[in-house]
Amino acid sequence: MAQRQTDMSGFVTALVPMLSRSLAEEFNVFRVMHHGTHEKQLSNVFAWLLAADATHALGDAFQRIFLERINAKRSIDKQLPSTDYRVAQEVDTRGDEEAAGGDVGMDIADIVLSRQDAAVVIENYWTSDGHYHDFHRYLAHAVGPGRAAAVVLLCHRRETHRQLDGWEDAVVVTYAEVLGDLQAHVARDPAWCERHREQRFFIQQMIDHFVEGPAAVNPDDQISFIKAMCETGESARYGYRSQDRAAQEFADLVAEHARRQFEDSRETLVRVKAGLQGFARTTLTDQVNDEVKTGQVTKVEAKLKGIWQWCIALYRADAQPTILLVFGPTAVVENESAPEPVSDPDYSRVFVTLKATGQQSLKRIMQTNVSLEEAINGLSQDDDRLRKAVLAVASGD
Repeated sequence: MAQRQTDMSGFVTALVPMLSRSLAEEFNVFRVMHHGTHEKQLSNVFAWLLAADATHALGDAFQRIFLERINAKRSIDKQLPSTDYRVAQEVDTRGDEEAAGGDVGMDIADIVLSRQDAAVVIENYWTSDGHYHDFHRYLAHAVGPGRAAAVVLLCHRRETHRQLDGWEDAVVVTYAEVLGDLQAHVARDPAWCERHREQRFFIQQMIDHFVEGPAAVNPDDQISFIKAMCETGESARYGYRSQDRAAQEFADLVAEHARRQFEDSRETLVRVKAGLQGFARTTLTDQVNDEVKTGQVTKVEAKLKGIWQWCIALYRADAQPTILLVFGPTAVVENESAPEPVSDPDYSRVFVTLKATGQQSLKRIMQTNVSLEEAINGLSQDDDRLRKAVLAVASGD
């Protein structure tokens, strides 16, 4: 029997809780500090490792490891010296004439290794992508009289289709390659490990975060993952000859769908907000004000930002507390902070909350049966479900 075509969007949705648990289970200093989310942060760490006199106390070990990886991808007649390089960061690769003319903006290389007879210009980025830097300018900066040179893309993931405009000639070195080599080097030196426990911990944390990734999930989640793979037609991947390639292709596919789902879901939240704001201004305000003598709605606003932005505020007269229509991420935050939270909340619905008088703290929350889909499609003028919820929250019923 032929397997069903994969519903990758549903598969990704089912995997999110499992993968989130995996990420949350293990402490990692890089995750805690959100370090490495910007290339400059990670370049600082690699520059530290490459500097022979740095506090890692590894001497020139990482320089040798890095140059060995570069030389392995160059012909015999283009081999570079393996050590004795000076390390510089944030180097402007423009020539003197370009810099003096001022017609060309600075073209900054992340790391440059240099010695009298050789130089390596390094662009550090998540993928093997020059991302608008000039390969030929980088190479010209490295080359000098009698000096061998290389331009290197240091990256997490090799994606050759991104290497254009000369970058196809760059040497690609991945984090996994050099950090894996470093891990093996450290493992062979128990004396260094014993004397430099803090450095060892830091390097291992770096390897765990940028190479090995999140820790494995527990057996129950692993079985759930296998079940999902079988039920969605993805189980054939377990039989591929190259499991490393199969894992990477699958990870890329899931990542792309997860990115698309996240982007699309945010657009859906925007549409919900627009629908609720329009209904509140044109219909709900009149519905509420027809029922009350004090505390009438005087203004409808939807200007909050961040996690609070999925909210429509109904400001009221007579010093009465503000009422909020909240949904999605904002509803989660509000429910978690409520004195009496909604048990078993359904976040596909709109919630109504009441702020304490003169304070920002939450006094009351109620889940309505108005769905987010209904808010997008538009509520009719005679729909009084939100009116009833607003009045109930305001009165404490």
